[in-house]
Amino acid sequence: MSEAREAAKAHWYLIQCKGGESFRAAENLTNQGFHVFHPLLEVEKKRGGKLRWVEEPLFPYYLFIRLDQMDDNWRPIRSTRGVLKLVSFGNTPTAVPTPLVEALIASGEQRQEQPSENVYFRAGEQVEIIDGPLSSLSGVFESAKGDERVIVLLNLINQQQRVELSSRQLRRSES
Repeated sequence: MSEAREAAKAHWYLIQCKGGESFRAAENLTNQGFHVFHPLLEVEKKRGGKLRWVEEPLFPYYLFIRLDQMDDNWRPIRSTRGVLKLVSFGNTPTAVPTPLVEALIASGEQRQEQPSENVYFRAGEQVEIIDGPLSSLSGVFESAKGDERVIVLLNLINQQQRVELSSRQLRRSES
């Protein structure tokens, strides 16, 4: 079967991981031959009294997996260490829109460090994400969380999600 035809049959799905085990789940699923995407975000954290850049999951407790309903054996997923469940509505796993996952993958590959700006936003203000896996998405500024972090509301996966970002990743929306 051609690669293009095979890719057309496969869809992205969302896996919910056990607390703090998304890295373990991603590694174990990859070792079993599954195609997994675990979007990460570089954040500045205080470790041992020093600020250091560390990678954290963009969506804590979640990762994406590409599966074909007809060809892939989904049973091992449920018993994989670190996996809690395949996100479903009713009894049917729900596919995540492919353009959303492709945009996350592409923006992660093009990640750039932005210069630090002291920009202040007001609650309810339209903002645009300019760096990181969610770059080019628009959202609504909700609140500041410390000096460098902010909470933004984004419409993702058919519902509004709170996302914590560095204030350096935002700019006021021009629209």
